[in-house]
Amino acid sequence: MAKTFYVTTPIYYVNDVPHIGHAYTTIAADVIARFRRLSGDRVFFLTGTDEHGQKIERVALASGERPIELADRVVLRFKGLWERLNILNDDFIRTTEERHQKSVRELFQMVFDRGDIYLGEYEDWYCVFDETFLTETQVGGERVCPDCGRPVERLKEESYFFRLSRYQDPLLEFYERNPDFIQPSFRRNEVISFVKGGLRDLSISRTSFSWGIPIPNNERHVIYVWFDALANYITAAGFPHDMERFNEVWPADIHLVGKDILRFHAIYWPAFLMSSGLPLPRKVFAHGWWTVEGEKMSKSKGNVVDPFAVIDEFGADVLRFFLLREVPFGLDGDFSRTALIGRINGDLANGLGNLVSRSLGMIEKYSEGRVPKPGLPEPFDLIVKEKALDLVRQLEEAMNEVAFHKALNAIWDFIALVNKYVDESAPWSLHKAGKKERLDTVLWVLVEAIRIIALLVYPFIPKSAEEIWKRIGILEPIKSERIANARKWGLINPGSRIEKGGSLFPRYESK
Repeated sequence: MAKTFYVTTPIYYVNDVPHIGHAYTTIAADVIARFRRLSGDRVFFLTGTDEHGQKIERVALASGERPIELADRVVLRFKGLWERLNILNDDFIRTTEERHQKSVRELFQMVFDRGDIYLGEYEDWYCVFDETFLTETQVGGERVCPDCGRPVERLKEESYFFRLSRYQDPLLEFYERNPDFIQPSFRRNEVISFVKGGLRDLSISRTSFSWGIPIPNNERHVIYVWFDALANYITAAGFPHDMERFNEVWPADIHLVGKDILRFHAIYWPAFLMSSGLPLPRKVFAHGWWTVEGEKMSKSKGNVVDPFAVIDEFGADVLRFFLLREVPFGLDGDFSRTALIGRINGDLANGLGNLVSRSLGMIEKYSEGRVPKPGLPEPFDLIVKEKALDLVRQLEEAMNEVAFHKALNAIWDFIALVNKYVDESAPWSLHKAGKKERLDTVLWVLVEAIRIIALLVYPFIPKSAEEIWKRIGILEPIKSERIANARKWGLINPGSRIEKGGSLFPRYESK
């Protein structure tokens, strides 16, 4: 069978409720998955939750419950958010599932058999919050984690080690042969610099807590959370229980991650796979972080953006659109109510919403609510056609770069052009002057342009695109459409019944 396009989010830690950062990565993966499905690919889109580790055990004990009870409760919040955001994932993996535990034990055994795991003793600083071992230099005199700023603990215990040091040169050679493996490119340079600085063997087991996957033949040890968590990507692909499917799905085409976990995905994960003999993923893309009104998000400041609240007030499509339109994917962004409302009123209400509303309103008024039959095209009609047909090329280039803002810029430039076409063609004047053939042509061009726009915005704002699709009289569901039909001009049928409907995007006052 043909290779499947495989896109993943990180699996999210269940020590907290979902926030805007979780939504950001998952929306991005969903847009990629929807676009690839429109392109005719067989898609496998995975998300899920990371449920093992000392941090989970401590949080559960503090709240008077067992770790699995904590996980079961928080998982529902993540699944509920994905439903509210119209996320169409194909699988949801939990690291507490039996299929995953089998996968991790199998991977551990393969790496062990290769001679890349040995028993030793670990003594160093450890950040419980980030599940990260740190050196004396990293924690400094204040003994705090350089990433989260929390106090670290001194840890000395028997541990299994992965021979990460053995993979320094193989990793550097792999990065050289695969320059697009780490994206954006400036992140690649950071990773290469870190690897060139020297890799220490990695502690991959713990004995000081029990909430994890026991190591085969030595159950006093549980497998360190990152060896466990990263294996989720191969578990869901079919490893080791369905290797026929695994070979169709793996390697992943793209792992989407936050910049804080790039090192685990671009160094540890490829090294584990090299040791096991399994293929490496094709690309790891690290996106930036969101601040709120210029400040870092934190519980103590009370400024953590609740995606449920944003959806309740503005709708899922607005949140999806804003996060991918506002900032280039890969850079840090700032979430502000003013910016969000600016995007709603400017791009959505005045841009797309206005175009659909006035175009369909004129068809109701001048053509009895049916798409008219066009006459011979004039120069501006042909410009609209030419720009529409070039839009798919621009979109495909942008999506291959994972440059969502470029894709949306191209679509909204076209929306602006079509709005200009309405103004300059002035259908109301054509009606007044009795120029019916020209009026019919202009109205037909507008609906055809809207058809292409609806198809291309569908991955980003699916509910709105479905609504536009219905209003222009197309009966087949938009999700079963193909992007190839956006390369064709003239597919809208004269005589189709349109429905103007209400406002697609209400305007908001900035409070």
